[in-house]
Amino acid sequence: MRKRALVVGLGIAGMSAAIGLRRAGWTPVIVERAPERRTGGYFVGLFPEGRQAAVDLGIADHLHTRNPERATGANSWSVDRRGRRRPALGFLDQPGEPAAVLRGDIEAALWQSVTGVEVRFGTTPVEITEGPAEAEVLLEKAGARYRESFDLVVGADGMRSSVRRLVFGPDEDYLTTWNAMICAFQLKEQVPSYEASDSIIIARAKRAVWVFGLADHAPTALLTYRTTDIQEQFSGSRIDRLRSVFSGMDDPVVRHVLDSLEDAPDHLFDSVHQVRMSRWSKGRVVLVGDAAWCMNLYSGMGATSSLRGGAALSAALREHPDDLATALDAWEARLRPFITKHQRTARLKQQMFVPSSRRAEALRSVLLGLVRRIRGRRPATGAGGPRARAMSGTSR
Repeated sequence: MRKRALVVGLGIAGMSAAIGLRRAGWTPVIVERAPERRTGGYFVGLFPEGRQAAVDLGIADHLHTRNPERATGANSWSVDRRGRRRPALGFLDQPGEPAAVLRGDIEAALWQSVTGVEVRFGTTPVEITEGPAEAEVLLEKAGARYRESFDLVVGADGMRSSVRRLVFGPDEDYLTTWNAMICAFQLKEQVPSYEASDSIIIARAKRAVWVFGLADHAPTALLTYRTTDIQEQFSGSRIDRLRSVFSGMDDPVVRHVLDSLEDAPDHLFDSVHQVRMSRWSKGRVVLVGDAAWCMNLYSGMGATSSLRGGAALSAALREHPDDLATALDAWEARLRPFITKHQRTARLKQQMFVPSSRRAEALRSVLLGLVRRIRGRRPATGAGGPRARAMSGTSR
């Protein structure tokens, strides 16, 4: 008889895990707290490991990428304190030349591949009890509760995972505080006077505005700032809070982004954390994605690691089909070095996103200018270069 797994969460990590489980011969059931599947979402960079995981999971042919072609005039610009724009290195210029996608692009590709998997919306776990042969889960939907048994429970329900709280303990045991906030959302239109696919960076001491340009879609925006009082940031109107934080940055880009936020139908506003755990599984319960290792937005590796987590879980379960404990040990041993590396480098990347001081701001500018000049001496990536081929055969 096929083994059954409960996957909690219908995001990138959850659907990746469900696909991986099914490819390993399991029968996954997905429960999702929201009443329906989310669409849209903000800019995501998909690095080589994530692109390979997409191939391993069988979703690469469905994944739409949106990298601007340099040959069509797309550029990244940095705006200085005098309002002058200068050519700059953008997010897509990182080593590995990430593929530009929206979160919803990845989820749409995954959704096509979970056809046939049972998905229960508006459903949450409220209790998980492990028995000698199965994990018993108390599920709740519309106020009604019922029990069901599974061979494995996968917590893929985000940074503030309910599965993690139920099985491993409270959030404060695992969330590391970064004293920073983010707000990400979709712009209706590009900032006036910039080309449609341009990216724009205004990185000041303790606050920054980023606009991520895409090839065939309006840009997405990121507002991020440092603060020592996280709780205070959630009081009152979010828009008023952000206008107050970014007051004094009197630039047309900042004004356009803040004005656009008022009309945005959806946005992410949250504090920045990482999840640090010494162990990602306990008995028949395993955590994946942000629930297990949230590397945060500054790392840029959230989607990549979630896809890789699902693909690696599939491989481990296939290698050890009759020994769940050994499979989970092998999965974690294979994945943890990659996660640890990128959790550590996220601190440096935070300085690139939002410098901690005027001195860090100046140093950032010098270092990125030097790197850009060095890169400028190399042959340019043309329209048929590696960035355009990032997901060969998948862009449409």
